[in-house]
Amino acid sequence: MSLQISELFSIAGKTAIVTGGSRGIGKMIAEGYVENGVKTYITARKAEACQQTAEELSEKGECIALPADLSSKAGRDEFIKQIKSREDRLDILVNNAGAAWGAPFEEYPDEGYDKVMNINVKAIFMLTRDLMPLLTKQASQENPSRVINIGSIDGLRVSATDNFAYGASKAAVHFLTKNLAVRLASKGLTVNAIAPGPFESQMMDYMLTNFRDQIEARNPMGRIGCPQDMAGLAIFLASDATKYMTGQVIALDGGSNLGSSRE
Repeated sequence: MSLQISELFSIAGKTAIVTGGSRGIGKMIAEGYVENGVKTYITARKAEACQQTAEELSEKGECIALPADLSSKAGRDEFIKQIKSREDRLDILVNNAGAAWGAPFEEYPDEGYDKVMNINVKAIFMLTRDLMPLLTKQASQENPSRVINIGSIDGLRVSATDNFAYGASKAAVHFLTKNLAVRLASKGLTVNAIAPGPFESQMMDYMLTNFRDQIEARNPMGRIGCPQDMAGLAIFLASDATKYMTGQVIALDGGSNLGSSRE
């Protein structure tokens, strides 16, 4: 057994899928994987954006765009078909694609709640289930395949904004992660979750545009997350260093879910 850093944290030669990989947190993770020798498939609902990101990241390694609407069964089925036609095994699945919907409690619409829950929770469960033949193909206790779910600190503490379905969905993602970790461990899979705080993303664009100074001031570390922060943790969770870690929800937020050290 080697304890060399270069091998313990290496992810070179693996194959990964990153959903919602065309922008934001998904792109940060995909870029980290591509730059470190992982053949990375990215998927997103908007085909043009997905292809554009894949072309950009392909200058640093191997990145393939497979646009799909994973919120629908038809979209998931077509995506699974495309992946199975290209690969006979999968080492890493990053369930990142997500949606948010903000509205006052009294006016919160049924369609908004359903959309958030379907994309943020149901799609993760269904996609992971349908990819099991590829994830388990060469998985073992010594070389487990990895499922990494992207939750949120809004699933760890109550947000000050009116994103009722979003917080509930991310708390569900965290518990689903623990449930799947127990159920899938015997199949050679680890299942962990990252709970990000504020990062540069379209979902956070309004808040960062209007309230960035306040958000950073309330963060114990005084800043929002950067791409290296996200890529580093995603690489760690896919490496040999964490092959005995499963069912964990790791907050990546500069400590903001614990409280503010500044007024």
